[in-house]
Amino acid sequence: MRRLAIVTVALGLTFTCRPALAQEHEAGQQKAGVEKEQGFAEKHELALKWANFLLLAGLLGYFIGKNAGPFFAARSAGIRHDMDESLRQREQAEAKAADVDRRLANLEEDIAALRGHSESEAHAETDRMAQHTVAEIGKIQAHAEREIASAGKAARMALKRYSAELAMGLAEQKVRARMTPDTEDGLVQGFVRNLQP
Repeated sequence: MRRLAIVTVALGLTFTCRPALAQEHEAGQQKAGVEKEQGFAEKHELALKWANFLLLAGLLGYFIGKNAGPFFAARSAGIRHDMDESLRQREQAEAKAADVDRRLANLEEDIAALRGHSESEAHAETDRMAQHTVAEIGKIQAHAEREIASAGKAARMALKRYSAELAMGLAEQKVRARMTPDTEDGLVQGFVRNLQP
């Protein structure tokens, strides 16, 4: 905006000087002869055009030289920064692409490694389950053997009790069958004798 104002002032000065010079030129024509002054006027007008042109060119050159250097330097710095940034982004993109390519190249190996790992885990889990099953079967067998032994012991005890009861019943029957009133009296008298001191 500032540059535009400066250029406008320079152009205004150029066009302002021209009518004043043209008036001077007309005054000069009236004093001298018409023919001589026509040639002089043309030369003078040409000189004014050249002066205007040189003044305008000088002002434009001055303002362009004054403002163009920092403008182009800033523009060059911006372009250089953009180029550096694009180079950095390109390098990052190439690194990412190389990483993706490397991963894709190793994908088969990774899949094979995962398969091997999952198979080894499956075998380990199968072995663990088999060991757990064997241990549980052992526990169940030991518990069943204890239960069988306990049931056998209880059955033997019941059988012994039943046998003892049967034996007692048979003995009682035999004793009653042999027991006569005379035998009873003899037993009672022998008991009483044992009680006396």
